[in-house]
Amino acid sequence: MILRLATLLGLVFAAANARAGELEPWKTKSNAIVVDAYELNSIDWEAMLVDKRISGFIAKASDGLPESFSCTGDHNGDTFAHCKTMWRKYAVSRELYQTRRMIARSHGMLWGAYHLARPGNPVDQANHFLDYASPRDDELMVLDLEGIDPDKYMSLEDAAIFAGHIKTRTGRYPMLYTNHVTATYIAANREKHRLLSRLPLWYARYKPDIRNVFPMGNWDSYALWQFSSGINCGKRRCPYRVPGTLDDIDVNVAAMTSAALRSVWAGGTLLPEKPMPLILIAKADEGVGASSVARATATIEAPLLISRADAASAAGEGVDMMATGSIDFGRHERAVRLAAAGR
Repeated sequence: MILRLATLLGLVFAAANARAGELEPWKTKSNAIVVDAYELNSIDWEAMLVDKRISGFIAKASDGLPESFSCTGDHNGDTFAHCKTMWRKYAVSRELYQTRRMIARSHGMLWGAYHLARPGNPVDQANHFLDYASPRDDELMVLDLEGIDPDKYMSLEDAAIFAGHIKTRTGRYPMLYTNHVTATYIAANREKHRLLSRLPLWYARYKPDIRNVFPMGNWDSYALWQFSSGINCGKRRCPYRVPGTLDDIDVNVAAMTSAALRSVWAGGTLLPEKPMPLILIAKADEGVGASSVARATATIEAPLLISRADAASAAGEGVDMMATGSIDFGRHERAVRLAAAGR
């Protein structure tokens, strides 16, 4: 009895800690803060380093495919002069990246780099990232995936190839940075995106409360939460002001201490894959939509948890009269449960 009570209390406290990490965790002073920036973010390092909660810095490294130095060929239809301008910008941004890394590491900060994923060969982009960032074994690597439209961003299939190539060359997988919409889509379709759905998640959402988000697919929680940026930070109100920076700086929180974050920072391993949900397919014998009568048979190898749900959202209505999803078995539910228990 005492052991059961202790176990129950442990679960309760664990759940409470998880929830605490989903409601303004940046207000908990023991939680580590991580800043991320791209080349146009202005930073006064002396002022920023006064904030001792800032434990890490993640810098933008590469962006899509590498710029052309020679500017030969059609260089994607760009003018020769603009091609040269982009190369000079690339060269300066890379030098800035190296300077920021030197400053951050010299002050004991954790360092990370991200690649902004674009349409185009994912292996070439992965090689570009590694050449640009030259990540060390103790540095975080991140794939920044801004959306699921393959015309604007790297496709999810190419993103998996990118992550796999990083693993091949470094022995570690990158973290996945993305927003709520993209993360939700990947989690809901994790049977198709088995690699991406197991990368640790750097979650971007500018709300104070995400208690109804996790667990989501294989993600029980976030690794980092980007909670502040120019979207929700202004002169009058800002979730977290980083000294020495402007309102457009991105700020992130880890729901752990700086020491704990340091122990897991470089990461590189996949999250455990949870069992896929059971999906039954039923044929509508009569009627359509919510009024249809559905029948389904399945061989029961083990007791099943059957979801109570209406068939009103039946996918595929009007297409061979097939519906997939959770089905309300109605009066047959008890019979199914008894059959499972009797085996």
